[in-house]
Amino acid sequence: MTFVEDTQEGAIVLARQPVVQTYNLSKVYRTGFWLNQKIESLKKCTLNVYKGETFGLLGQNGAGKTTLLKTLLGIVRSTSGHGTIFGEPLGDRAVKQKIGYLPENAYYYDNLTGWELLQMTAGLFEIPESVQKERIPQLLDMVGLAQSAAKKKQLRQYSKGMVQRIGMAQALINDPELVFLDEPMSGLDPMGRYQIREIILSLKQQGKTIFFNSHVLSDVEMICDRIAILAQGELICIGALDDLLGTTDFYHIKGKGGNREVLEKWIPDLEFDQSGWRGHLEGDLQDFLASLRLMDAQITSLNLARPSLEEFFMQELQKRGIRASS
Repeated sequence: MTFVEDTQEGAIVLARQPVVQTYNLSKVYRTGFWLNQKIESLKKCTLNVYKGETFGLLGQNGAGKTTLLKTLLGIVRSTSGHGTIFGEPLGDRAVKQKIGYLPENAYYYDNLTGWELLQMTAGLFEIPESVQKERIPQLLDMVGLAQSAAKKKQLRQYSKGMVQRIGMAQALINDPELVFLDEPMSGLDPMGRYQIREIILSLKQQGKTIFFNSHVLSDVEMICDRIAILAQGELICIGALDDLLGTTDFYHIKGKGGNREVLEKWIPDLEFDQSGWRGHLEGDLQDFLASLRLMDAQITSLNLARPSLEEFFMQELQKRGIRASS
């Protein structure tokens, strides 16, 4: 078994070439009447995405997330740098057969029904009709549009959530090995976000490689194996959540009852208020729980003392003097 070192992330990754790989990928747009103004949308982005992992790209609106995704897909050409997907150059036509793509704001022929859209997409991939007849119902069921009324409705009659779900179905019509999702939770209500999240988790269980952009950090924290943060076109950090957020044996703890002197031995910053006491636990958790039983105290809240992904994201932006507003 061989190993490949990921130099940017400082990690040793087991054995396989990345599914997605970029090196110093940059994109500059020219604007203005004379095209004499330059906007650097991507700045020397280097990253690896490995087979079977769910990779989340985070950033504010306008950070360059969609530009990076479209560059990987070959929709936009990079100004400099290079990249590969499945070992082939970005934009390779044969590789596109293995890829599924859900755009952030997809525009479909709104006179088509959901079933007809999937048939059309399957035709683009030259999927045999016999396979379509089996796969389309499965996909409609997966995304919650299997009811006859939904699949026969024209897309113009679909809600935002329904459009997003049929978009997910068309992204999976070719049974792709690699799925790109651009803001898949955008504009959805809590139920819609839950449904899309469950679909992504299902794809993950099937061993698919998933690359998605998002600014819904709570969903990313639940789904992703690794993340990267893109700010003003630049990748400012990349890695597994435990590596970025840290692991700790310290706990934020709240409780009530017990003996103050004994509690202070375990909780040096012990504070009391009307609801009870709080602080940071130091020492072995099981021993502490045993001592609580002896002094007739109880815990009302216990959480690992590490920042949330949202807190980490804000801290990383603030370190670089980037305003939090979009």
